[in-house]
Amino acid sequence: MPKRASVITIGNYDGCHLGHAQILKQARQLADQNNARLVVMSFFPHPAAVLRPDAAPALLTEWDRRVLLLKGLGADEVIKLEPTPELLSLEPIEFAQQWIEAESATHVVEGPDFHFGKGRSGDLRVLRVIGEALGFEVVEVAPVRGVLTDHTEVTASSSLIRTLIKDGRVRDAAALLGRPHQVTGKVVQGDRLGRQIGFPTANVSCGTLTPGPGVYAGRATLPDGLALAAAISMGSRPTVNGMEDRFEVHLLGASNEDDRLAGLDEYGWQISVDIVGRLRDQIKFGSVEELTEQLRIDCSRVNDTLNRTISAGAVS
Repeated sequence: MPKRASVITIGNYDGCHLGHAQILKQARQLADQNNARLVVMSFFPHPAAVLRPDAAPALLTEWDRRVLLLKGLGADEVIKLEPTPELLSLEPIEFAQQWIEAESATHVVEGPDFHFGKGRSGDLRVLRVIGEALGFEVVEVAPVRGVLTDHTEVTASSSLIRTLIKDGRVRDAAALLGRPHQVTGKVVQGDRLGRQIGFPTANVSCGTLTPGPGVYAGRATLPDGLALAAAISMGSRPTVNGMEDRFEVHLLGASNEDDRLAGLDEYGWQISVDIVGRLRDQIKFGSVEELTEQLRIDCSRVNDTLNRTISAGAVS
């Protein structure tokens, strides 16, 4: 039995940013007009992880979250394209036959910089020629422009968003994502220094891109869905002569004795942290006492930052 007709879009879709949202919006409209499914084909991991492992970009979204975001943008189905050597060696016509024609595509919707097939040899021109032969139409969607906090207008892209996050410009990244960047990972054992000074932290082994060094305000979500305000430290902890960068999360309004945390093991559980705003640089204080006083100030600023952001409509 042949598959129901589909409208397809193909890409990495890491971050599911404003540009991606516009592609899915137009694809959704076409799918509805043609009584078709909207199918997103997303490469995971990034093809560079196979072709140039040392140059592979850090993830903005892990797979499960990416699927949820894409379905929230209108996708009926999300297909994972694993960048195996076999897949990456397909010529454009072979790729189209195996992946596009097989889904009974009526339309393929892409941005102007779309490339596919062996060595990225296929582009929109090639795709249109193949579409005429295989019976689908190619629709091009213009890039989306976003406005940063300094009023600069830029084109939304995953690579630019990564640069902004690495530079600590998390508000600008959020402006292009349409939401705060989320760091996800597993809580692992640290050196327990935070609890000795009254600020216990969850030391996180991160699966997605961490922001540049600094102290941030955010919102952490625990495995049971509980969301708590959080003060986040990213960096080497210069006051205690740390030797490696760490992503540490101090949960506000809860302690280890809190019933809301009682069901969690000490380590090994997953945490998701929305990075809402940057508070300050990481600096070396003259004493632990000075650091402790600054941490108190940081924590008081977290809720102020979250409240201002919610009032501005940037956090749901």
